[in-house]
Amino acid sequence: MQRLHARYPFLDASREAVETADVDLATVVQEGGPAVERGVDRVERALVEGTVAPESRWSVRAELLSYPVARVLVSLLDVRGAVEKYATAEATLAYERFTDDFDADTKLKSTSDDALTLPSLLADFDVSSDVTAVGDGRFEVGVTTYLELAAPLDGRRWRLATRALADGTVIVSRRELYELLREAVRERVADGLPLSVPDSIADALAPEVQTLQDALAPVESTSDVDEFEPAAFPPCIDSLVEESREGDISTTGRYALLTFLAATGASYAEIAAVVGDDDDRYRYQYERLAGPNGAQFAPPSCVTMAANGDCEPDACGDFSHPLAYYEHQLRAGE
Repeated sequence: MQRLHARYPFLDASREAVETADVDLATVVQEGGPAVERGVDRVERALVEGTVAPESRWSVRAELLSYPVARVLVSLLDVRGAVEKYATAEATLAYERFTDDFDADTKLKSTSDDALTLPSLLADFDVSSDVTAVGDGRFEVGVTTYLELAAPLDGRRWRLATRALADGTVIVSRRELYELLREAVRERVADGLPLSVPDSIADALAPEVQTLQDALAPVESTSDVDEFEPAAFPPCIDSLVEESREGDISTTGRYALLTFLAATGASYAEIAAVVGDDDDRYRYQYERLAGPNGAQFAPPSCVTMAANGDCEPDACGDFSHPLAYYEHQLRAGE
């Protein structure tokens, strides 16, 4: 097991590393320990904060094995939108990591052995022969591969009719290729979820599942408001909007802001105008959070936002959730 495998646990090489080490998931779960603890942390952070990035250091073994444990935990949770939310969080972290790795490689900076390269990721998804660099930071992508990768993505710019075509290929920018690979990661993570979990593993993880259910209960108890009125935003959301417009918003702050806005039922055009997103930086995450039938997951509570440094304690008075404050302000303005 290498650090590269722990940083990118969805890779075929990472799965093979676990198999080579002859690790039995049932034994890992029944024995508990760091891998299970990090698995719980991985799921809770994904569903509450929109990220699976660790807050503290874990061993390579614990970090790598926490990924299959997390997939099992997500499968056992009875939480609306859990699979989509978890897969998006994994893909978002992977995207942040591999763009850093690829950009360092492109700029000929020294890279460590745990860095991922673009050719190796393309090979992992079996699309190496369908992606060719053509200079000026552009790539040709076989039209069939492009359609498969772009199919779940919304937005006019991904439609084939708006793309430059040449000899059965689609021209994309380097950043667009990275975005397509992020979507490929999300689909791989979500593939097969929820799993059919054997009773022995489900029973062993029952305490961890209950811990997660308890942690998520305050979030699940909120509901969408389906009304977009920026003048009624709570102070914490106003602050996050300002941070977004200044380009200085944290990962947890961005998640809190986008989940809140998703609950209002606003279109992305309305959201982009408010947060100052002229180049669609947040569209992918917002549309995953919003879902086709309304917000899939509520924003974090005031306590969680304060703990993450995204809200001043008691900024919303007696309200414990930004949506509760928002609903009150909407009613007061009627």
